[in-house]
Amino acid sequence: QVQLVESGGGSVQAGGSLRLSCAASGLNWRRACAAWLRQVPGKEREGVASIYTRGGYIDTFYTAYADSVKGRFTISLDNAKNTMFLQMDNLKPEDTAMYYCAVRSVPCIATTRGNYDYNYWGQGTQVTVSS
Repeated sequence: QVQLVESGGGSVQAGGSLRLSCAASGLNWRRACAAWLRQVPGKEREGVASIYTRGGYIDTFYTAYADSVKGRFTISLDNAKNTMFLQMDNLKPEDTAMYYCAVRSVPCIATTRGNYDYNYWGQGTQVTVSS
């Protein structure tokens, strides 16, 4: 059974940085697509960033980012720690949301679709950016 646990959320002023972590158990990152999504009450869920690892002699990573976070957010994986990260820099008030990590087993694609059919979800971590 796959379990995902997010951490790293908090409150920060605009222009600041946060790094979210998603620790996984029971998961082979090379057999899945993983993503960060966010949601504000009353609004649709938004895909923020996603990553797919094609395993091989050297792993190849495919990533996708929402236009609103390109150049500011970076998604990454640490296979040794079985953890996915979202480095968020130059945060803006509009980045305020509950952030979730999600995983879909292969076959899958790296996508920022908010309604993509992920198999597993974390419990969420709140990010609040003040102006």
